[in-house]
Amino acid sequence: MSSESGADTIFALASGQGRAAIAVLRLSGAGVASILGALVEKATPPRQAALATFRDPASGEAIDRGLCLFFPAPASFTGEDCAEFHLHGGPAVIAAMFAALAHFPATRPALAGEFSRRAFENGKLDLTEIEGIADLIDAETEQQRRQALRQTRGDLRHKAEGWRAALLEASALLEATIDFADEGDVSPLAQERLAALLAAVRADLAAALAKGRAGEIVRDGVTVVIAGPPNAGKSTLLNALVRREAAIVSPIPGTTRDAIEVRLDIAGYAFVLIDTAGLRETSDPLESIGIERARKRAEIADLVLWLDETGMTPADLPPGVPIWPIRSKSDLSDGVRAGPLAISAARGANLDVLSERLADFARGVAGQAELGLITRERHRRAFLIAEAALDRASDAIDGPVELLGEDLRLAIHALESLIGKVDVEDVLGEIFARFCIGK
Repeated sequence: MSSESGADTIFALASGQGRAAIAVLRLSGAGVASILGALVEKATPPRQAALATFRDPASGEAIDRGLCLFFPAPASFTGEDCAEFHLHGGPAVIAAMFAALAHFPATRPALAGEFSRRAFENGKLDLTEIEGIADLIDAETEQQRRQALRQTRGDLRHKAEGWRAALLEASALLEATIDFADEGDVSPLAQERLAALLAAVRADLAAALAKGRAGEIVRDGVTVVIAGPPNAGKSTLLNALVRREAAIVSPIPGTTRDAIEVRLDIAGYAFVLIDTAGLRETSDPLESIGIERARKRAEIADLVLWLDETGMTPADLPPGVPIWPIRSKSDLSDGVRAGPLAISAARGANLDVLSERLADFARGVAGQAELGLITRERHRRAFLIAEAALDRASDAIDGPVELLGEDLRLAIHALESLIGKVDVEDVLGEIFARFCIGK
């Protein structure tokens, strides 16, 4: 975003599209105060909701009567002068207000995420807090809401700033060594302090990475692949769990040829259920593609439910992925046998037990996420870069200080990229483009 566009006053509907009882319209920029003076009859006290009649400045005709709030800079969401209009939510009211605003100079509709981007550029929020806001807006389950709220509080930023401060102290020790030491070696006293600083930060980074994908799984959902031979009841199970006809059910083998994804909330945890093609040997080229895709999905799943009328699992399933053998179509079997969980998706037998076990599985993941920091792949990459740089620095702590200093710089840069203290233009567009227009 250019500095010229940043000087514009922007406006957008912050509430949902369509007819509603109330619509909230937001403005931000240097022209907000003059726009308020032209639209409303009386001055609006800062940070107080005032009843106002909004008039078209060109014709003087009343547009609507509602609440007006004014937030002078810098005490606002964006750090600029901001205002909110709480209007009646009819489409004609919104259209008339937008038309009136468009006539003011240097005033335009906001781009997606532009309010949040201005908050970032004006130092009101860091990148991790903004990502938390986006996740909070998108949260569909209770666990996603809790995790996003922790992110908006700045949990990751506080940790990253603490690590950055420790590494800056280590960097200062190296600078002093370079400036004042006769040799290019680190003194024993400084080396001991350096080692302690690096070890503390490395331990914290390793602990965060060791929690694995816990935070990402809570945010994106637990990926569960339903696999098994043809006609094992995979599509029937998917439909039963999501309580709608999401997949075609047919007695003809090979009906499911591509993966079918459905999102589901179980006990407050997000799941992505994936119905896959039945695994078997086939000469049908299209079915072969579906089977190959099924195997690839199973390889990257968080959990595989293997459905089979016998409850047995084949030996060629992907290693490293938890696999639950489930005996399907128990309503057709003769009696109850010990072993894997027996279900009947058609009649609903033991589906409640399966749901409880899935919730327990997600709960075990979320327990780690409660203390975790990583919720996005971007975070993981920064952690890994910092950890690798600190590993090199620790291994070469008695080596040339110039190389040691470069590894410290790389680690600091990786941590600063997390919160946006350094140039991260390549990720800004992706982050803010995912926001709704009024945010």
